[in-house]
Amino acid sequence: MKITVWIDFVCPYAWTAQRWLFDLQKELGDDLEITWRYFSIEQVNKAEDAPNVWEHPNDGSSSTMRAFQGAHAAGKQGADKYLAYMAALYNQRHINKRNLGTQQILEETAVQVGLDLDQFREDLKSDEVFEIFKNDHTEAVEKYGIFGVPTILFENGQSAYLRIKIGEPPVDPVAFWDEFVAIVRDRPTILEIKRPTPPSA
Repeated sequence: MKITVWIDFVCPYAWTAQRWLFDLQKELGDDLEITWRYFSIEQVNKAEDAPNVWEHPNDGSSSTMRAFQGAHAAGKQGADKYLAYMAALYNQRHINKRNLGTQQILEETAVQVGLDLDQFREDLKSDEVFEIFKNDHTEAVEKYGIFGVPTILFENGQSAYLRIKIGEPPVDPVAFWDEFVAIVRDRPTILEIKRPTPPSA
């Protein structure tokens, strides 16, 4: 099975879903192929007259864009390195509470996952990912109506924005996946399920 997942490193729900999907991938192996694509909450929430995130200068002024640059640079050293860097970068943000816009954190994360640091620094200078990000985000919004992350898209065109309790990925990743597929992919007449939150006492 193939799925596409839109992510943003600053989003705690995307982080939690990433942990679930990584656990799921370990269980399913080649039976699940995941394509990771970029989406920016910063872009969605920007002021109308503010520049698009992908129009920021390549100077770290957008932590969202800088995180995408780091992940893209890591991917130049192989798919496994990309995935390891992705997981480590999420942890830097959501466990260590670090600013992903800084060169120091991006390089520190690169060292953690065993990247060639000189190559990483060189690849980080590239503007290549700006166009990739623009295309990913624009297609998400204009073609699929995506409004937030994580959003998971199936091959049959069905998709869902998913919020799992922050920091608590399912302990039964495969069973949760089977239930998710049954509802989202296989029951297109279900348009929304939203859990009410009782008011605080």
